[in-house]
Amino acid sequence: GYGKANEVPPSVQKAQKQASRSLIDVPLVEGSIPHQVWGHYGAAKVILVPAGAGTGIIAGQAVRMVCEATGIHDILTKSYGTNNPVTLVKATVDALSKLRTVEQVAALRGLEAEELTA
Repeated sequence: GYGKANEVPPSVQKAQKQASRSLIDVPLVEGSIPHQVWGHYGAAKVILVPAGAGTGIIAGQAVRMVCEATGIHDILTKSYGTNNPVTLVKATVDALSKLRTVEQVAALRGLEAEELTA
């Protein structure tokens, strides 16, 4: 969440309230993300690529904090456009909200998961 006020405590309260309202579920597969995904917000564009076990989080500071907070252990990222940390975080959250597992896609299409992978 992001909150602004004249003093620190009210801004922290605003940020926490906004964050609790905008929680998302992030599907993870063996400590990484299920597929490559793009996210954008304003002039910021972020690409998130799944990585093998032991790779770690290869990202800039703003994107790294979001990935660590979601529990991702192995991921490759690249950011394009602006280097404003607020817009990079929002672009990363946009990308993470677009993630789907094979089971979720199969359920949306009315198929079995085995039919999609075949």
